[in-house]
Amino acid sequence: MTIRLGTEEDIDDLARLYDDLNDYLAVTTNYPGWKKGVYPVRENAIDGIKEGCLYVATDNDEIIGSMILRHKPEPAYLTASWQVELNYENVLVLYTFVVSPSHWKRGIGQEMLAFAAEHGRNSKIKALRLDVYEKNVPAIGLYEKCGFKYITTVSLGLENYGLSCFRLYEKLL
Repeated sequence: MTIRLGTEEDIDDLARLYDDLNDYLAVTTNYPGWKKGVYPVRENAIDGIKEGCLYVATDNDEIIGSMILRHKPEPAYLTASWQVELNYENVLVLYTFVVSPSHWKRGIGQEMLAFAAEHGRNSKIKALRLDVYEKNVPAIGLYEKCGFKYITTVSLGLENYGLSCFRLYEKLL
């Protein structure tokens, strides 16, 4: 597996990955509460690539995962009591963390999180932060296994989608 910065040529494949994942979640247990056409969508990939912060995990040139690492927090992050108070220039926030269902349980998510931490260290970043829907038990287990510490539970304003509580996590680098 290779992890690299996403390019405009990846947008169609990323949109397909998002749709395939949401189709899969619609017929199984939808732990993250994502909805096709709502999140994640093609525009998330376009924005992440334009900002230069979307990374793709590939296997034999097939995109099997992606994540966005940016300095911009959700507003609710600003009210949390993090382990260390930091300016967001020194923090990377993990967004749109996706692994293709056909590649689950192969350690792809762990490798992507290890890459995010190493990328952060190399960029002199002090912490990785993220939010996860409180019922997304598999993701919570992965984050905790990879050294992320639970901070607090907040609302991200997504109650209209049935998503009221999100757990905030932080990993100091």
